[in-house]
Amino acid sequence: MIHKLLDLYPKLSFLPEDELDFSNFTAVAIPVSPGEKPQIHKSSFLTALTNFTKLDLNIELANWPDFTAKAGELIEIPLSAGTLTRIYLIGTGEQSPDDIRKAGTALGRKVKTSSSKVLSALTEDKNLVTTQAVAFALSNYQFSLKSEQKNNKPELTVYGDFENEIERADVLATAVWQTRNLIHTPSNIKNPEWLAKQAGAMVLATKNSGLSISVKSGRALKDFGGLTAVGNSSPTPGPRLIEITYAPKGSTHWPHVVLIGKGITFDTGGVSLKRPYDTMIGMKSDMAGAAAVLCATVALARTKPKVRVTTLLMAAENALSGTSQRPSDVIKHYGGTTVEVINTDAEGRLVLADGLAYADLDLDPDYVVDVATLTGAATLGLGRQHAAMYTRQTTLAKKLSEVGNKVGERVWHMPLIDDYTKALASDVADFNHTADKYDFSAGSVTAALFLEKFVGERSWVHLDIAGTGRSEVDAGENIKGGTGFGARLLIEWLDTF
Repeated sequence: MIHKLLDLYPKLSFLPEDELDFSNFTAVAIPVSPGEKPQIHKSSFLTALTNFTKLDLNIELANWPDFTAKAGELIEIPLSAGTLTRIYLIGTGEQSPDDIRKAGTALGRKVKTSSSKVLSALTEDKNLVTTQAVAFALSNYQFSLKSEQKNNKPELTVYGDFENEIERADVLATAVWQTRNLIHTPSNIKNPEWLAKQAGAMVLATKNSGLSISVKSGRALKDFGGLTAVGNSSPTPGPRLIEITYAPKGSTHWPHVVLIGKGITFDTGGVSLKRPYDTMIGMKSDMAGAAAVLCATVALARTKPKVRVTTLLMAAENALSGTSQRPSDVIKHYGGTTVEVINTDAEGRLVLADGLAYADLDLDPDYVVDVATLTGAATLGLGRQHAAMYTRQTTLAKKLSEVGNKVGERVWHMPLIDDYTKALASDVADFNHTADKYDFSAGSVTAALFLEKFVGERSWVHLDIAGTGRSEVDAGENIKGGTGFGARLLIEWLDTF
């Protein structure tokens, strides 16, 4: 089953100022600023709308004394003026990126699953038009495998000459939408072979973009001890190392970035079975890191940054079977490092270690970034608003933080505490993989320290998205389930080269 990844994706467009015509729309969105008395600011757009509808919106606003115009607060005004049936007055707060994101989200949720054609004048700031449009699109996300489905989807047209900004919004929102679809696919459909086919179809669709793909499986993975130890627990299909390369003509001397994604298509915990049972229900999303790096890489066909990218999807299913790895097993990773397995539910770091070692030893990258739903400890420490970021490169950490704040995918620079490294010692192997020797109560930190053992001297960043990669509620830009976190962050960061 190959996904039609964008069937329900809303249309995004712009309307130049000299082409203003309300007759093609069913709804209009107007910004309202807070203050002692919320205000709708005068503009040529407002004047034209008043002439078309014969409504004084300030009078309408006065009928809502409790409306404060905080970001995302919305008033719906029904009317009948040609095809126009709704005006939405939406609070835009201080017009910060977060406020515009909330306003765009409120508008998107209001028209979700409808066929509304919305003309929005929420912001005239070029830097915020993209933010608004992305929020609108993502708040409309839906995923369903029901036998009968409504295929309604709204359209957003932003008022103004914003062709580049809307194109950028489409790139970012498309990548996140595709990421979410991959994450939400049930694991009776989704397995490593399926993920490889999805990646192949997405790369093929880009055509002459500099993207190519290769897939390792079976005997070709004999040196990848972590990936095979985890993935061989599922009899068929087995694990896959999916390698996607972005290398357009003339890119030989560009910086080389390797992206690595944890791609566990379902995680039972293996022999160390997850407990309690209900923690397993969301584990179809344990390949969120692989989905994010895949869709970010495919987006490069449109953004065309001056950087070479190699993306590794470390795909496996952590099942429970007669061929499952056991606690106390010793495995040999790519490059020869041996690791004592303590808990088979800490499988993500085992597949990532192979990817990191392969990148370091064979790919000669300037930067390595891995993305993984790795530890519950990251969620305990940072909640679901920030991903845990580990790196010793402070300049790189600052850049990623700035980019994350811009696109709404925030990261927090966490410490790599060298004193904790002694917990990785093993009596029978080079390391144990769960920092079992001492209880430092810092599971996300010690997981990062383990991964660092495989990166050599590379400039490396580890993003633990266990908290941000999944939402437990249906709110804001997200529905309950996979968020697609990381795709926007990587696209924007790669564009800084």
